[in-house]
Amino acid sequence: MKMPKFSFPNDPEFKDILKAFLKENDLTQTHFASIVGVKQSQVSEWLRGKAKPSYDLLKQMSKTFGISADFFLGLTDSY
Repeated sequence: MKMPKFSFPNDPEFKDILKAFLKENDLTQTHFASIVGVKQSQVSEWLRGKAKPSYDLLKQMSKTFGISADFFLGLTDSY
């Protein structure tokens, strides 16, 4: 997996980080949801900024994709 560097504004929102991650990895909401173990509607809520994943889901996402949770938290702009 290549290590892309994203250009986010200061203090990016989770929805922007997830949107960029899905695009970079050519993942649909449905495919991402099935990989992480949530419903597509939940991913849609995240992308619209209506909800955010729990600690356990962030941990699962990081482990599943083999990247630091810092990326999904907006603490780093690469993974």
